Amino acid sequence: MDALQFLDRAAKSKRQPVYVLSGDEDFLKRRCRDAIIALTVGDADPTFAVSVYPGDKLDFSTVRNDLDTLPFLSPARVVIVEQADLFVTEHRPALERYVENPSKVGVLVLDVKSFPETTKLAKALPDAAKIKCEAPKYKVAEWCVGWAKAQHNKKLPADAAELLVELVGPHLGLLDQELEKLAVAAGTAPAITADQVNQLVGRSREADVFRIMNAVGEGKPGEALAVLGQLIEEGQDPLAILGPLTYQLRKLATVGRLIVQGQSLGPAMDAAGVPRWPKIREGTERQLRHLGRGRLAQIPEWLVEINLGLKGGNPLPGRLQLERLIVKLARPRMASQGQ
Repeated sequence: MDALQFLDRAAKSKRQPVYVLSGDEDFLKRRCRDAIIALTVGDADPTFAVSVYPGDKLDFSTVRNDLDTLPFLSPARVVIVEQADLFVTEHRPALERYVENPSKVGVLVLDVKSFPETTKLAKALPDAAKIKCEAPKYKVAEWCVGWAKAQHNKKLPADAAELLVELVGPHLGLLDQELEKLAVAAGTAPAITADQVNQLVGRSREADVFRIMNAVGEGKPGEALAVLGQLIEEGQDPLAILGPLTYQLRKLATVGRLIVQGQSLGPAMDAAGVPRWPKIREGTERQLRHLGRGRLAQIPEWLVEINLGLKGGNPLPGRLQLERLIVKLARPRMASQGQ
């Protein structure tokens, strides 16, 4: 089950004896944990009903004893095993037996990075017990709109939501923090505007890549390299920089491909997920004009090459590999690269 789906239904759902929270979105995991605790203990004080253990050096007997211990002033107790991948691997047979005959007074929550559906343990659990905590890949802006309304009673227009995701990235915890800040700044106003997002959202790696791409669109390789150098000197890993850079470049490549197929610019940008905020659209159009069809068509190949290179396929330093890519993107277009 998807975490957002679980959170929507948690208050009315049937309590499971075992839950597995898998994925790498810690914000969603915290929310799901809170929802499971609320579902389990109700109005009781969770202080005496919740135990949390690190999973790297944990015996199953300790967990089992805790699960079987009668709760104090609570209808049931919750036992959470954090970073439980190793715990699950080492105690899989015991966990399989436990799922067949779970405690009547305890709820076990396993927090893992991955939980393959092919295992006997996964097959023994119902879908309602397996919660995937991953940021929605294509609906993050939509989530921001709903979250702003639900948590802060603020309207977040689509263009403001798309810009927020563009600047912060698809990280729900960071987006939650930024939305809280924006809601406070908006005061009694009923809505958060795109201009407020642009002015107030804190600098992130995605925002720095946005600056690099703006310099690319203006044909300023020196400026783009200066931003890259600043990131590297601040300790950013080249692969971490490549992530949001790839995100932006793939959008450009998609727009270019759709235009070649006959779509007009606006619908092509919509299909590629380019935010509708005017400044973003204007910047994207500049980048498209600067790159030309030739380079737009080469972007997928260049991204595969540098991704393999940064993962060990190229002996050159990561910074130099990124610099070479940026220079290819930012230098003036040659006639042979197409219009």
